[in-house]
Amino acid sequence: MSSIVILGSSFAALRAVKTLRQAGCTSPITLIAPRPTLFFYPSLIWVPSGLRNEQDLTIPLDKFFARYQVTYQTGTVTGLDPVAHIVQTDKNTFAFDGLIIGSGGQFIKKLQGLEHSYLPCGGFQEIKAYTDKLNALEKGTLTFGFSANPKEPSAVRGGPVFEFLLGIDTLLRQQGRRDKFKLIFFNPSTTPGQRLGGKAVTALLAEMAKRGIETHLGHKMQGFTANKVLTEGGEIASDLTLFMPGMTGPAWAEASGLPLSEGGFIKANEKCQVSGFEKIYIAGDGGSYVAPDWLPKQAHMAELQATTAAKNLLLEMAGKTPTHTFKHELVCIVDSLNQGMLVFRNDKQVRLLSPNRLLHWAKRIFEYWYLRQYR
Repeated sequence: MSSIVILGSSFAALRAVKTLRQAGCTSPITLIAPRPTLFFYPSLIWVPSGLRNEQDLTIPLDKFFARYQVTYQTGTVTGLDPVAHIVQTDKNTFAFDGLIIGSGGQFIKKLQGLEHSYLPCGGFQEIKAYTDKLNALEKGTLTFGFSANPKEPSAVRGGPVFEFLLGIDTLLRQQGRRDKFKLIFFNPSTTPGQRLGGKAVTALLAEMAKRGIETHLGHKMQGFTANKVLTEGGEIASDLTLFMPGMTGPAWAEASGLPLSEGGFIKANEKCQVSGFEKIYIAGDGGSYVAPDWLPKQAHMAELQATTAAKNLLLEMAGKTPTHTFKHELVCIVDSLNQGMLVFRNDKQVRLLSPNRLLHWAKRIFEYWYLRQYR
């Protein structure tokens, strides 16, 4: 019987498992990841306010694996032989007939002094450390920013930074100490967040102005020190910096023999099939797809790609031609702790709903509903 290997325990990897089994796949499925857990990164924005803790965001997958008959293997991928169909990890090697790569990408950490900033998607301990330092400050300047991959400008994840920025502003107001802090948003682009659409960028910048948040835009990043953000347009004093670097493909991709984009991502077609290889697919942040340049690096998009990848893999394993393609769709609620702004975009339209409390609660209800399937 043909065997399927899935890399990662991400949104993409787990959706691939569900799609395979729900489509009637009876082949053995092996999932390889460093830990048998799903970490719900979208809700890290609520850690500084105390709305979420590590236990809330870390979901053990034992029951999920049992329910979907998945064999879990602990390991970090170190290499891949796409011709021999072998995955190499720091623990063992695994042969496969079909492969779905859902292990995500990585952040580019080349800027000088990056250790002086905190990564918004760095995990619970990273944001807990940021929160502790914020709580210890009596006054000061807080800076928030993100950048892109210079060789693949669309490889950027700016949404969480906007949410932390607006959420921290709200938190400080709730604590009665907003007047003690200066908040500054910085970005190399003059129109940050373009993949959300022009209206959303205008709305976000207007919201910053309304809240008294300063901006430093259009200047290339140079690095960080313990108390400064360095750009070609000048230095920004900073007592606490939250910064999201641009993204690139998985660390092992360069030596994998798989085709890579200029920015270091694994190249795939509109069917999520890795270019030039049969029965090897990718979904999520680690891939570079035939798609519009506004295609987001977000969980929703990763799940759409994973569904497509799983369906097409099953067709190939049955000796048929892959036919499924994925929707190009961005769905995002930019949360600010007590309200949210909805942004929707597809190939035909961009929609924007102004900030309101119902959207904040919609995001919290969605989190509860979404995580139930894995608990």
